[in-house]
Amino acid sequence: MNSYAYLVIDKQGKEKKGTMEAINEDIVKASLKAEGHLLISISPQNVLTKDIQFNFGNPIKPRDLSVFCRQFVSILSAGVSIINVLDMLSEQTENKVLAKAIKGVQIAVEKGETLADAMAAEKKIFPGLLIHMVEAGEASGDLEIVFERMAEHFEKDTKLKAQVKKAMIYPIVVGIVAIAVIFVMMLVVIPNFVGIFQDMNMDLPAMTRMVIGMSDFVRGKWFLIVIVVALIILGFHIFKKSGSGRFILGNLALKLPLFGKIITKSNSSRLARTLSTLITAGIPMIEALDITAKIMDNVIAKQVLIDAKDEVIKGIPLSVPIRNSGIFPPMVCQMIKIGEESGNLESMLEKLADYYDEEVKIATESLTAVLEPMIIVVLALVVGVLIMAIMQPMMSMYSGLDNL
Repeated sequence: MNSYAYLVIDKQGKEKKGTMEAINEDIVKASLKAEGHLLISISPQNVLTKDIQFNFGNPIKPRDLSVFCRQFVSILSAGVSIINVLDMLSEQTENKVLAKAIKGVQIAVEKGETLADAMAAEKKIFPGLLIHMVEAGEASGDLEIVFERMAEHFEKDTKLKAQVKKAMIYPIVVGIVAIAVIFVMMLVVIPNFVGIFQDMNMDLPAMTRMVIGMSDFVRGKWFLIVIVVALIILGFHIFKKSGSGRFILGNLALKLPLFGKIITKSNSSRLARTLSTLITAGIPMIEALDITAKIMDNVIAKQVLIDAKDEVIKGIPLSVPIRNSGIFPPMVCQMIKIGEESGNLESMLEKLADYYDEEVKIATESLTAVLEPMIIVVLALVVGVLIMAIMQPMMSMYSGLDNL
């Protein structure tokens, strides 16, 4: 694919600049003409002239998708055609990557493709869950209901992720601050007292000698510390990307003290919410499990659902492999089993998702309440030891002067 920069006059008579990737200029010209634009100029882009985009992680967040679904159903319910809805959304969507994908979907729909197929062509932007739901909505004629349900799904998913991130980020931030304070004391505060201790001409306590030695090492070998830390981070990143590393870290995450319960409850909520949404839309259980497995963050939970799909294909109820996996709480297995026996599985899953959403919120608040004083105490102890190491020889000196 080549990249081309273009300048056109749009339908409203305004100049509009943009870029498009295509095999050649003719395809770009045809696409712009199909959109009703008057082409002014077009030129290929090279490495130096190509627009540079910095995307840290996935540029499309659940919040972006939630807003897209809300706006889509609002405009569609007003009687606007799907093509016009997509045209309006591509113009007003703030996320440029998403806006470009919506425009691509619009062009594909104008050529006669279904909305689901057009979105599938942009599968890097639109998740499989949304694509399958749109496909089901087009088949049943309930497209508005589908987008309304997906908006709620993405909103709750965003809220759930935010709660889990809050629990994870707080101790990390405080830990970084603690390390920064220790380094400042090692590099600035303690060296200022070394000269004073030397003038005292006295035997320093073991604690003071140890702290001074650490300060000298940090000041003299700081580059070595930076290299070691960088190698550790790089090694961890490589290990996390490897197959065995993902499973080891995924299993470890579920067993972490305090954090493991939050991750387990988060997995339970996502499993229940996604399955409920898909089954309600008429997606077959096998396909629903496959889609749900793909959106699970924890690799262990993902593998459990993949294995569960194989069991369900054999005619085994879903509650059996979920229970045998041992990574989901007993309540998840029991509610799924009740839903299977009563024939009301989607309703049970919806209630289960609401329950675990609340459980994640409570667990996050409880964790923050526990960690805050714990981290403050640990930080106070570390700083206290450093201060005591500085004050101890000075107190000994003052005590000696009093005895004279």
